[in-house]
Amino acid sequence: MTTLPKCPSCSSEYTYEDGALYVCPECGNEWPQAAAEAAPEESVVRDAFGNQLQDGDSVTVIKDLKIKGSSLVVKVGTKVRNIRLVDGDHDIDCKIDGIGAMQLKSEYVKKA
Repeated sequence: MTTLPKCPSCSSEYTYEDGALYVCPECGNEWPQAAAEAAPEESVVRDAFGNQLQDGDSVTVIKDLKIKGSSLVVKVGTKVRNIRLVDGDHDIDCKIDGIGAMQLKSEYVKKA
């Protein structure tokens, strides 16, 4: 015999299953049988030195970065203002003066 959980609202022992829900006949409360999954934790983006980055931060490039498909290079010490964090391999979206919009990896920048 299976043991059904007590109602989380009124602690009634007379709960029953209804499809994918548990139902309490005394107070009318319904809740899912499967444990509610925890909300996915936001990923934390860190720079090359372990400092946490946030939207709107300013960062400095710590390595010469060749731009794929172009002869331009982002030089060491280039300051980038007002970054935006995005999901993916290149997790910083920004605009660099003289070059334009591009994405950077957080491992090649330090927080200014």
